[in-house]
Amino acid sequence: MDKYLSYRGSSIHYKISGTGNTAVLIHGFGEDGSIWKRQAGYLKDQFHLIIPDLPGSGTSGLISNISIEGMADMVNAILDNENISDCTVIGHSMGGYITLAFAEKYSSVLNGFGLFHSTSYADSEEKKANRRKSIEFIKQHGSFEFLKNITPNLFSPDSNKRFKKEINEFITSLRYFTPEALIAYYEAMIKRPDRSAQLTESPVPVLFVIGQYDTVIPINDLLQQSHLPSKAFIHILSESGHMGMMEESGKSNSVLENFLNSL
Repeated sequence: MDKYLSYRGSSIHYKISGTGNTAVLIHGFGEDGSIWKRQAGYLKDQFHLIIPDLPGSGTSGLISNISIEGMADMVNAILDNENISDCTVIGHSMGGYITLAFAEKYSSVLNGFGLFHSTSYADSEEKKANRRKSIEFIKQHGSFEFLKNITPNLFSPDSNKRFKKEINEFITSLRYFTPEALIAYYEAMIKRPDRSAQLTESPVPVLFVIGQYDTVIPINDLLQQSHLPSKAFIHILSESGHMGMMEESGKSNSVLENFLNSL
């Protein structure tokens, strides 16, 4: 079911489906909620799913002053709108940054959370510099030209061969993104703080889904922080880059199913 929430003068779209314990799936940069379609189709028979389009993504309007913390507030507003006071939140990439900010601000709502190809660490100076270069590229060449160039690099070399058609279709679906939205996301990510304390101090289980061939958030970086929570579930997708929900959808479905059932 498609639903809309009036939030900060804009309309935020989210999908709800299924029954059972609630799980919120948050997409990442240069995506929208449809990135989770393979997981939603599998999990909806067991769980109540809420899948938002972040502001400026999908059919959600852009809001002013986008920040990682502000998008976490938006997720909480959706939960309030649905009268949900207990849930699990799973975030992919930038969605994981939002998940950590949510854990920091709304810990009483969580029974568990997951970082799907995501990290608790702040950007290094090198990473910030690369994001600023990307911002300049977007300003000069536009959002779609940028996404068309970077998206294939999110997949493992083998996935680029096996899923060439699906990847091209995915890239084509990104034409609607505006430069304003992508730049706002990059600026929000640059400004975000280190949130490794949310792992160390987490009173709830934490899921880590790691891509063996992830060049955005390398496996070694994630393994270094996966020991921080007192209870962690760690899964390495051996054939994936940064897009395991597409590259190894079956295994991703099982990993999420087992984690959610464990809670």
